[in-house]
Amino acid sequence: MNADMRSKRKALGQHFLHDRNIVRKIIALADIQPDETVVEIGPGRGILTRALCNTGSKTFAIELDHRLYENLKKEFAKISNVRIIQADALTYPFEGLPTPFVVVANLPYSISTPLLFRLLELRSRVNRMVLMLQLEVARRITATPGTKDYSPLSVGAQFYAEPRLEFIVPRGCFQPKPRVDSAVLSLRIRPAPKVIVKDEAFFFRVVRAGFAHRRKSLRNALKDAGFPHDAVENALSASAITSENPQRRAETLSIEAFARLADKLFEFTPQL
Repeated sequence: MNADMRSKRKALGQHFLHDRNIVRKIIALADIQPDETVVEIGPGRGILTRALCNTGSKTFAIELDHRLYENLKKEFAKISNVRIIQADALTYPFEGLPTPFVVVANLPYSISTPLLFRLLELRSRVNRMVLMLQLEVARRITATPGTKDYSPLSVGAQFYAEPRLEFIVPRGCFQPKPRVDSAVLSLRIRPAPKVIVKDEAFFFRVVRAGFAHRRKSLRNALKDAGFPHDAVENALSASAITSENPQRRAETLSIEAFARLADKLFEFTPQL
């Protein structure tokens, strides 16, 4: 592979899984039934695609890289239950696929977070997900309040799904070898969000504002984000978020506590 090709692979965050034992573990974890529809994102060289095809399910494998797409298209040309699609998963119209579907994917490192949120936007069409991504990202997705990994990503993922870090995948299982380990994560979509809030967009605005300056108190972080001073003070008081600790920080709030705060702040904040 020439230098230009290597540069393109790096830009796409491509690290190809070659350990068949990891593939077997992923397939067992996904527990795919023959009558299910599966969406694979980033099939790469097809090691997981071959295993998915053997489950008897209808598999739609979405690959952005043109060269990899052409190779996969040739390999699976005569396999009736596999369809290879060249597309960007961030913009692909999943609405056209049979639903509900299961997502099985080795997410490209460079777009793992936006792609996860894209999939969560499609949650009404998704039954469950089994995703491989960077270990650091997996830990943030599954983090609990009060830990260093707890973040807006934790809140966003757990608001709509039940994520679980299943097992770690050492970097040596990939070619080329990445600089970090990976992890396989399972996410079962909740039938309804973890908590019901008055306005979901406003809720996530509050969450992002709270985490924007981790060293600052929640009170100051919200004010710095542009929420009116009186609205912040009234909301904190009404939700009893800071009754025991006026300097409480966002990373200590559970999703339920964020919901109480956001709903009160929504009441006290003039809506344009």
